[in-house]
Amino acid sequence: MDVTVATSRHIASQATSDITFLGLAAAAAAIRNGEITSEAYTTALLQRAQLFADLNAFITIDQAAVLAAARDADKARVAGSTAPLLGVPLGVKDSYLTKGLPTSLGLGSLAHFVPREDADAVRAIKGAGALIFGKNNLVEMSYGLTGHNARFGQVKNPHARDRVSGGSSSGSAASVAAGLVPASLGGDTVGSIRVPASFCGVVGFKPTTGRWPRNGVAPISHTLDTTGAFARSVEDCILMDQVVTGEQTAEFSDSGYDMKGARLAFAPRQFLDLVDSEVETRFREVVRRLQDAGAEVVEVDLGDDFNALIQTATWGIFAHETMDAISEFLRRHDIPTTFEAIYEGLKPQLRQAWGHIVLPGGAGATSAEAYQTALNVSRPEIQRRLDTVFVSHGALVILQPTTPCTAPLIEEQSTVHIAGQEVSYLALANHTVSASSVGLPGISLPVGSSRDGLPIGLELDAPLGSDRPLLNLARGIERVLGVKSLGAKSLGAKSLGAKSIAI
Repeated sequence: MDVTVATSRHIASQATSDITFLGLAAAAAAIRNGEITSEAYTTALLQRAQLFADLNAFITIDQAAVLAAARDADKARVAGSTAPLLGVPLGVKDSYLTKGLPTSLGLGSLAHFVPREDADAVRAIKGAGALIFGKNNLVEMSYGLTGHNARFGQVKNPHARDRVSGGSSSGSAASVAAGLVPASLGGDTVGSIRVPASFCGVVGFKPTTGRWPRNGVAPISHTLDTTGAFARSVEDCILMDQVVTGEQTAEFSDSGYDMKGARLAFAPRQFLDLVDSEVETRFREVVRRLQDAGAEVVEVDLGDDFNALIQTATWGIFAHETMDAISEFLRRHDIPTTFEAIYEGLKPQLRQAWGHIVLPGGAGATSAEAYQTALNVSRPEIQRRLDTVFVSHGALVILQPTTPCTAPLIEEQSTVHIAGQEVSYLALANHTVSASSVGLPGISLPVGSSRDGLPIGLELDAPLGSDRPLLNLARGIERVLGVKSLGAKSLGAKSLGAKSIAI
């Protein structure tokens, strides 16, 4: 982690576990009510970030700037400010432009690029009083699912340092799980929020595509990309959604969602076909607990060819749109590089992948005709089948394990083992890709751990535009299960293998 230090201000040694594991809403309330100061909270988080620097969760933290911003927030509170996120430091994936703070997109060649503008979502959280704590590590150009970055280091899972964090929003998930920040902005194209949320044991929210602003965030696919958030509870995701969208709070129930009579669906043939036994066992236990709470859970079948249809259409769109999307982003925001330069500087395995599927002449590139078929034939058919679940069966959401396995070993991240089979790491997104294919809102909730102490996630996908009902339902499920973030509060520095780093 590169830390920009403009002063030699000493961070006092103090017990910080309680304060650093405040959730977003709780931290905001504590600062607003004068129970803690933003400066004290920020200092505690900085201390913890240094303690766990070897997780590689952050690329950049400007300590002097964030402390100065915290002091300004404290002055604003004294002057009467009641901004909803006043004085709360948040992480931001380093694919978001941040005015005055380096934005690398995960590339060494842009390590010192400082934008002159904020991404729209960053502007929204700043407008609500939040502080930018730092820029989270990510997979180069957000192209990957495991958290490996050749320039800035592999992001490690706070629950087991020999395991991947998931990606591409790897540092965002790890930083929330490790108690470095209460929430972080991420991005999701086929699962880049929900996969790392599942592996790191935090809540990961992917809004309906287009609900949250995407301007100023490095893209992959204009059809599939969405911004979103990581937090330690659904309540905190609700707060983030309110801030970023500017919508009022009245639609949310203080009591959460009553499970009685709620109809939920799952598709075992599509989402339990290639799943580790321990993950499937936990998933079925969750289903039984929801039924015991009064929910009606129905089995549905999305068709023999559903998974093949999803994979072919979504990955084809994903790769076909990448080159134009990135090139336009670079031009629009005056970023001092080109698509060609980025391609030439990629780590070998990613460069090979781009050469195969992204470049127009690549052997695996999607033709213009196949791309149009994916957009105009496959996507409507996928939507039709999902609508059958939501409309004909009356289901509020479709449930599935977020990932088919727990976090793989870092040394085995190219090919992973799932249910006794050796498969490509792309299979980690087998379940998340369905919501992405047609832009559905989805959320991953931590629902327990494996025998090895690795988090297991539950995904809920809802109809287009039903983000508020989804969040309410997710909060109700969270309360029924009694499980929130599986953050590393109980994992001391020793178990994380962390070392104290002086500032």
